[in-house]
Amino acid sequence: MRELRGIGASPGAAAGPVYRLAPPPALPAAPQTVDAAAEKAAVRAAVGAVADELTRRADTASDSTAAEVLRAQVLMVQDETLVDAADTAIDGGADAPHAVTDVLAVHRAAFEAAGGYLAERVSDLDDLRDRLVAACLGLPMPGVPDPGHPYLLVARDLAPADTAGLDPDLVLGLVTAEGGPTSHTAIVARTLGIPAVVRCADILEVADGTLVSLDGATGVVTAGVSAETATDVNAARRAEVERRARSHGPGRTADGHPVALLANIGSVRDLTGEVEGVGLFRTELLYLDRTDPPPYEEQVAAYREVFAALPGRKVVVRTLDAGADKPLPFLNLAVEPNPALGIRGLRVARQSPAVLTTQLAAIAAAAKSADAEVWVMTPMVATAAEAAAFAESCREHGLPTAGVMIEIPAAALRAGHVLRDVDFLSIGTNDLSQYTFAADRMCGDLAELLDPWQPALISLIASCAAAGAAAGKPVGVCGEAAADPHFALVLAGLGVTSLSMAPRSIPAVRESLAAHTLDECRRIAEAALAADTPAAARAAATGR
Repeated sequence: MRELRGIGASPGAAAGPVYRLAPPPALPAAPQTVDAAAEKAAVRAAVGAVADELTRRADTASDSTAAEVLRAQVLMVQDETLVDAADTAIDGGADAPHAVTDVLAVHRAAFEAAGGYLAERVSDLDDLRDRLVAACLGLPMPGVPDPGHPYLLVARDLAPADTAGLDPDLVLGLVTAEGGPTSHTAIVARTLGIPAVVRCADILEVADGTLVSLDGATGVVTAGVSAETATDVNAARRAEVERRARSHGPGRTADGHPVALLANIGSVRDLTGEVEGVGLFRTELLYLDRTDPPPYEEQVAAYREVFAALPGRKVVVRTLDAGADKPLPFLNLAVEPNPALGIRGLRVARQSPAVLTTQLAAIAAAAKSADAEVWVMTPMVATAAEAAAFAESCREHGLPTAGVMIEIPAAALRAGHVLRDVDFLSIGTNDLSQYTFAADRMCGDLAELLDPWQPALISLIASCAAAGAAAGKPVGVCGEAAADPHFALVLAGLGVTSLSMAPRSIPAVRESLAAHTLDECRRIAEAALAADTPAAARAAATGR
């Protein structure tokens, strides 16, 4: 047996034979001469085929987050500038496969140079390139293997189109050589309840068919396990899933201290199983794949559908989280040297105030006709003044409960001042990690800095929770860290009042909280805060 190490990205254990993602098509040698008209037609046919395939996958995706990313890929591949640039390359003597490869290489370099969210989309461009080349060559598009039995999927990294249609009954677990704990692969794995380990470089040396076990909490991957071990690991996993499926009721510690367990959703389709409410209703899905903002009436209908599904329960709506780092054509924002630090989130209202005011009006109208307890929050808040202005705007629209997301260290450090004018805080640990450690969320080489067990991040969360307790106002966590059953104990011990996550993650967190008293959670939190490294913090909470 050989023990490999990666970063745990989705909790749970799994074992089985490993199979690699099908490799991308190889480019043939460049031809000496080309029929320009035929090659241009081939590019257009390939664009249509890829757009149709991605749209089909988006329409059938079980997770709205995956669907959003796929629809964004459709916009990329249908961009007229891509086809125009390919035409230019063909006029210069390239055939269709080389033309799309060269054009997307230019886009890739630009995305990498831009940093932030655009740099995160480099793997999406690589996936589009491989699909377009395959379509130009008349080959099957690259994708997930189907050996005819359950297995562990291994890849250098996974594109959105690969993860969107994963079957948890067939794909028992994921191991990638690249990526990080906040990558698209990790988020989708947690959403689907598939154990996953990322940043495990040595996995690519393991031959297809080898029996491997993985622990999605610790990041340990063991190659060469016995068939008996694999059977035992999967049996234990099935028993754990079945046991957790039977768990019900609100989140609380063993001595009855309440910690609300809420769901992260993008639409009503994501509401699965029993939830106490919604802690993050991402509204971006309404705005994607369109050149004009969604009309007021369409927004009202979409919000009303979610509110109607949760009578008497809390629904926290996040206003549009987009901007230069998540481009939407109708925003007409200028190209920025560093989009992650530019016009995004609440800052979009500085240039396009109608986008925010229309959205607030639509949320208020939908709330009036529903029994849900509607709260509203906005992302990318840096100062108390910004928080106060947003809260005032919410109340002017008849929305009485307004909060902000804590994603910027400046806001976390002044959480007490921010809370003077808002009713609650919601900590987005993914972006808060990125900005605290100056580490791009998709830079695999810096993945360890984005580990939620980093003591500096825990300290910022603690200061926010303390400010909430002093003000008598709730402080929740809606980042992916909330889905970790062990980290949930730390958060409860710090005084966080609610945890919001993918619905599939709720039973495991509920069970973890129910097994510990509040005092035990506090001791675990104190030990994590006192640690010098993420490994030491994790060991203090988990004993391993």
